[in-house]
Amino acid sequence: MKHFSGRAGLAIGSLVLVCGCHSGKSTEDRASADEAKARPGMVWIPGGEFIMGTDDPESYETERPAHTVQVSGFWMDETEVTNAQFKAFTDATKYVTVAERKPDWEELKKQVPPGVSKPPDSLLVAGSLTFKKPSEPVVEYDYSLWWKWQPGADWRHPEGKGSDLEGRWNHPVVHVAYEDAMAYCRWAHKRLPTEAEWEFASRGGKQQERYSWGTEVTPNGKFMANTYQGSFPVTNTKEDGFESTSPVKSFPPNPYGLYDIIGNVWEWTNDWYDVNYYKTLASAKVTVNPRGPAKCYDPQEPYAQKRVSRGGSFLCASTYCVNYRPSARQGTAFDSGSSNIGFRCVADAAAQ
Repeated sequence: MKHFSGRAGLAIGSLVLVCGCHSGKSTEDRASADEAKARPGMVWIPGGEFIMGTDDPESYETERPAHTVQVSGFWMDETEVTNAQFKAFTDATKYVTVAERKPDWEELKKQVPPGVSKPPDSLLVAGSLTFKKPSEPVVEYDYSLWWKWQPGADWRHPEGKGSDLEGRWNHPVVHVAYEDAMAYCRWAHKRLPTEAEWEFASRGGKQQERYSWGTEVTPNGKFMANTYQGSFPVTNTKEDGFESTSPVKSFPPNPYGLYDIIGNVWEWTNDWYDVNYYKTLASAKVTVNPRGPAKCYDPQEPYAQKRVSRGGSFLCASTYCVNYRPSARQGTAFDSGSSNIGFRCVADAAAQ
């Protein structure tokens, strides 16, 4: 069965989800103590050269080939943007997220093949993608068996009408589309990370190790991130203590001091998604501060416009969607939020 990603796919009744080493600090890559005081809640990520992607045969094709990249130093939020932080933004700006708006068919039809009929107006209502655990085992290739378009679902109401954020203000905000993340960044005088910056930061100086924290997924039996245990998507044993999102800082930070850079929720980056992008960089000796491809390219969904999201989420399992790794990446339709995608911001170093 063919799927289409994003709000467009949901409107027509199907979908595709939202399933480094450090080379030393130059003068321009050193963060001053004064600037650190001016950026509470952010940590300095030193610039450096690293191997981006992987040649690990137990990875997805879009993560290969590995290639050498150099990034300049930057500041990064130590946690994913929380519900409390996002509320401060919406209170100050009166911003209305994509999920809170009625879908516009004229925009949606640009992301589906020509000739697709307009869905009934009853389906064109504000809402977002939510995970619904099936009651019995299902075939794993049909995302529509566990991802549902939920009218009324948005960042304030994660499970739809009747749900709220009580007890979850320090959880990462979800149901945010790329446009929403960008709006928050502008308000906060920050920006979204490039894909290269995100991976460099995620690795925490651990060159080409499979996980951000080392070689084992649970070193000494300790859970290092909020992921899925059990038989996805039916049985979550919650061995890590959580079935859905977890409060930020529930798990140890990586060596750079970043919390939940892996797991909890997927994180938006600023780069367009092109399945062949890494192949175009492989011949270069070093690529300096790559900003991603000029446009999206995904032959599986040629009409969808996707940005790269990173880090995996609480729904990534060892038996399915093994994306809780620093090199893992996926394309997410720019107009789609879901119950497992959020973001964190970065900022450039102040001019010296």
